[in-house]
Amino acid sequence: MINGGNVLETQIVWMPPLAALMLGYLLGSIPFGVLLTRAAGAGDLRQIGSGNIGATNVLRTGRKGLAAATLLLDLAKGWCAVVIATALLPDNEQLAAAGAFVGHCYPVWLKFRGGKGVATLMGIVLALQPALGLVYAAVWLGLLGALRISSVAGMAAAASAPVAAAVLGRFDLVPLLLALALIVIWKHRENIGRLIEGSEPRIGSKRG
Repeated sequence: MINGGNVLETQIVWMPPLAALMLGYLLGSIPFGVLLTRAAGAGDLRQIGSGNIGATNVLRTGRKGLAAATLLLDLAKGWCAVVIATALLPDNEQLAAAGAFVGHCYPVWLKFRGGKGVATLMGIVLALQPALGLVYAAVWLGLLGALRISSVAGMAAAASAPVAAAVLGRFDLVPLLLALALIVIWKHRENIGRLIEGSEPRIGSKRG
């Protein structure tokens, strides 16, 4: 009876973290870019431009409204995962955040070929600590406006998150944000190669 009770107790302890992780993953794995472009008759986003499912590639369809909607919905996935976990599964917000990010970057529905996570990470950061979200947005939008190179702006914004968390004393968030920033950079490895070659396109071009 004691062993059975211990097993049951262990199972109960693990249920909220697992639920948070799965909640985040399911939300994050919704491929809004693919769904919106298909619904609008703009074709299969995975066959357009870079083949990425994020807002930058949606912009290459010429549909600015679809690109903006994709950006906001991808951001909302991360934000909603954290907010819902905070309300229903307290103390498991970071697991929900990680699940949403991984879901966006590696969605099972698209054979694990997802986006690069920049917008979803911004939603996560905004929900975890609004001040960090402001820093993230300032770096991302500032560099995007100045350079018009989406990859540079996205990677810099992601890298700013763990740094800003440490500066603001949110050391509890640093490991998660550092891990997610490294994944963002890894997902941009082809962009990094083009940046080194000097062939990385700017916003408005056909590839990147």
